[in-house]
Amino acid sequence: MAKLDAEKVNVYYGDHHIIKDVNLSIQENTVTAFIGPSGCGKSTFLRLLNRMNDYIENFKKTGDILIDGGDIYDKKVRVEDLRKRVGMVFQKPNPFPKSIYENVVYGLRIQGIKDKSKLDAVVENSLKKVALWGEVKDKLQQSALALSGGQQQRLCIARTLAVEPTIILMDEPASALDPISSAKIEDLISELKENFTIIIVTHNMQQASRVSDKTAFFYLGELVEFGDTDQIFTKPVKELTQNYITGRFG
Repeated sequence: MAKLDAEKVNVYYGDHHIIKDVNLSIQENTVTAFIGPSGCGKSTFLRLLNRMNDYIENFKKTGDILIDGGDIYDKKVRVEDLRKRVGMVFQKPNPFPKSIYENVVYGLRIQGIKDKSKLDAVVENSLKKVALWGEVKDKLQQSALALSGGQQQRLCIARTLAVEPTIILMDEPASALDPISSAKIEDLISELKENFTIIIVTHNMQQASRVSDKTAFFYLGELVEFGDTDQIFTKPVKELTQNYITGRFG
């Protein structure tokens, strides 16, 4: 069974038809890249997967989105519970104005977990997973805002991992970073897919081809083509995909 299934999904903001009849199936422990020009619907579609569009005025969705076979828009689903299972990493690092330690345990404290030994273990484990422990283990009580941009983004990923999601959504996670920090994020994505299902929106074609197993090409709200990344980048079926990949538009 797929980890995530989208079936005939449409999104409207008032009279604007933003996502048009998208069908997509994503397997567990894979990295899927969403590519396409600005305004094509890829970030809107990504935000459907943890219900972040719910807050947008006049938002309406039709069709089904299933995670592990369950409809995430079912009235019985609590959005807070969904977001523990589906973590989100944004384009710009967004650490809280707290210590490094408190950033990592933030979600656990919201859940009411107070056991210091458990919190300590989660902090160490999460920071090790993002290759940040060695850099910050002696500065855990210092402000997260003092870290570099690349370190802040890895800290935000650690904060996401601390609540043990199964899916991680990343909306252009390296676009605000320098090339060295971007490379670290890419390496991290490759390591994390052993334990997580990752979906990444990126404008960077090279990044998509390096980090993803599957690629979905969106254009004007439609899913034009979806397949193995190697195939999409070397032998796309649709001419529109070929034109985008080769830089003829977008």
